[in-house]
Amino acid sequence: MRLTRVRTVVAGAGALLLAAAGLSGCGLTSGSPLADSVQPGSIGKGRPLEGAQLTVTSKEFTEQIILGQIMGLVFKAAGAEVLDRTNIQGSIGAREAVKSGAADGMYEYTGTAWITYLGHTKPVVDPYEQWEAVRDEDRRNGITWLPAAPLNNTYALVANRANAQKYRLRTLSDVARLTKKDPGAATICGGSEFSVREDGLPGVAKTYGFALRRGNFKKMDDGIVYTQVAKGAACTLGVAATTDGRIPELELKVLEDDRHFFPNYNAAPEMNSATMRKYPAIADVLAPITKRLTGAEAQRLNARVDVDGEDPHEVAKDWLVREGFIQEG
Repeated sequence: MRLTRVRTVVAGAGALLLAAAGLSGCGLTSGSPLADSVQPGSIGKGRPLEGAQLTVTSKEFTEQIILGQIMGLVFKAAGAEVLDRTNIQGSIGAREAVKSGAADGMYEYTGTAWITYLGHTKPVVDPYEQWEAVRDEDRRNGITWLPAAPLNNTYALVANRANAQKYRLRTLSDVARLTKKDPGAATICGGSEFSVREDGLPGVAKTYGFALRRGNFKKMDDGIVYTQVAKGAACTLGVAATTDGRIPELELKVLEDDRHFFPNYNAAPEMNSATMRKYPAIADVLAPITKRLTGAEAQRLNARVDVDGEDPHEVAKDWLVREGFIQEG
């Protein structure tokens, strides 16, 4: 996944939320009906959503677009007419669309909801307990959270295999050791947002005791980080999203967050509660899909887009057909 996810610094969340109406209005001016001819496979038998008109949305990065297409296609196979309003810039616009009812649902991350939308500063370590906390607290906002996927798209530091072996890097505690024993080698490539966010570099440096030299965090576009780390010249380490398909493609090593600093970002259907009261069958339609979405599966799907250049909609449909969830025709 590209690190274009907006996990807003908590202090700034209120201002961004105040601007949400404008963003959502702007983001939802586009959209088109899903025209695919798809039928129930293992899900959607009896077409329980026949007669429903549902709108799906997503943020603008690869994994989000794929997940939005997956949700739309399974709704379509279950009998609904579906309006595709995926690819909304940033987190806030898509979130507000679901909250207001301008969209009926999307896949969102529990950590994003917990920190960015609900304003907490400390993550819940256990993934299920974090999902429960988000589900319970977000109910007052008219949002229903369905069970989360194993897919956990959190932050990580990565290194190429040669540097990981050379500097004996297995955990983030090893990075802290490197910053003190060999500070010249402790260089990190990452996006500018990560460098200032409390759930980014300042927080992880404080938790682990990084003694990073001034200038040793090299800011660059998130998408470039992976190739720079793979080359190992510009930086020893890079900031990555754990479900990005370029990690296995470039054989990068993900370092263990041994003090559990980074929040869990498990993907889960975030649905408008009024929609769920009208169409409760949505829960059963989505449950098998969500259960099958693992981090490894997300990496494979994301790589087909980011590495192989395939279309996210076709990747989503091909996966659903191959897994037997839906059928074409």
